[in-house]
This record gives sequence, C-alpha cells and structure tokens, in this order.
Amino acid sequence: MSKFERIVHDSEICGGKPTIRGTRVLVLDILDWLKEGKLFDEILANYPSITQEDIQEIISYAKEIY
Repeated sequence: MSKFERIVHDSEICGGKPTIRGTRVLVLDILDWLKEGKLFDEILANYPSITQEDIQEIISYAKEIY
C-alpha cells in the first residue's frame, strides 16, 4: 500500500501521470499553482473536486519525490 492514499498512478488516466484519486486533476498542475504562490482557497475555487487534504498530500508527495 502506498504511503500516499490520495495520489494515484493509473495508465488509463492522464497517461499514468500522478493524479488526485477520483479525479483527473494532475499533481503537477497543483504544484505549479503552489509554485506561483496561489493560496489553497484559490486552488480549491478552481478545482472544486479536490480538498485541502489533497493539496497537503501533494505537498508531502513533492517533498519526498522531488
């Protein structure tokens, strides 16, 4: 079982790139928003299918992977 429960790699979704479970939202897209200095509220307003917990896990994922 993966340490990251909210992030999945599925070859049938977005070419296997990491996405948030149950969505087609790419982890890299959210990381780009964070890199640009966007706040959680701004990201969540533009991606209503994700949660603050998803974003927090993406940050943890990025720290470990990159």
